[in-house]
Amino acid sequence: MRLDLQNIHKEFNKTVAVDSLDISIPSGSVFGLVGPNGAGKTTTIRMIMNILRPDSGTILLNGNPIAEADYPKIGYLPEERGLYWKMKLLDTVAYFGTLKGLSKTESKQRTEHYLDRFNLKDYANRKIEELSKGNQQKAQFIIAILHDPDLVILDEPFSGLDPVNQMILKEIITEFHNAGKTIVFSTHQMEQVEKLCHDVCMIHQGQRVLYGNLKEIKKNYGTRKFRIQYEGSEKHISEITNAEWKVTHDSISGDLASCLEIKDVLKQIISDVTITHVDISEPSLEQIFIDLVKGGNSA
Repeated sequence: MRLDLQNIHKEFNKTVAVDSLDISIPSGSVFGLVGPNGAGKTTTIRMIMNILRPDSGTILLNGNPIAEADYPKIGYLPEERGLYWKMKLLDTVAYFGTLKGLSKTESKQRTEHYLDRFNLKDYANRKIEELSKGNQQKAQFIIAILHDPDLVILDEPFSGLDPVNQMILKEIITEFHNAGKTIVFSTHQMEQVEKLCHDVCMIHQGQRVLYGNLKEIKKNYGTRKFRIQYEGSEKHISEITNAEWKVTHDSISGDLASCLEIKDVLKQIISDVTITHVDISEPSLEQIFIDLVKGGNSA
């Protein structure tokens, strides 16, 4: 499913929450909607889910205005808990499955499968209010994907999860992607986006400040650092390399300009020394964001 947000705008009491936002999310992609707390991520997601109405702009699904009939094809994990506290875990998840069109039998079978996968089988007959916040988050995630949706929208999905359960969640996201599903998740944990996403939109104070393919963003907006270790004489290397690079008796290090690749550096020195190790460090998405916000740039 392809999702397009065209010039989406939302205000609350004259405070702009989302400012004329344009995003195109390709079908079958894993897309990250990122930014600090209060950036407008959740408001954007709520407009997609028709919980809030945009003041202006259009939301399209597969090229058509999103309609009520489209929502059963969408799985949604809200940031806030939306569970029935007095109901048992298995009954709660299976009930939500039937609301999404599954038969009672199929919903229960899928619920048992996912409870087992998330190590929740022993909690099946516990009330929701008796579960830890992490286990409640897992239940909420299972509800979002139980009906095998074509579009999955996850708002802060890693909240409250330990590393083991974060890994399980990532595995399921990868499985859905491999099955051709479209995954959109919102988070302020930018390291998670770097591990999972192909494309990102970063928003700050309701505005788009960074948008596009993650690899291209890192290449175009950040400074890559390199370190080459070698064996041999540094004399000739000092004469041919960039004056801003640091050359020692066994290594060269510095920044790679966007127009330069590590192979270009290696070509300059490989005939004079023996290369023993090469390391390239890409800029983090968080650092790129900080640099852009400080500089007042947008893309």
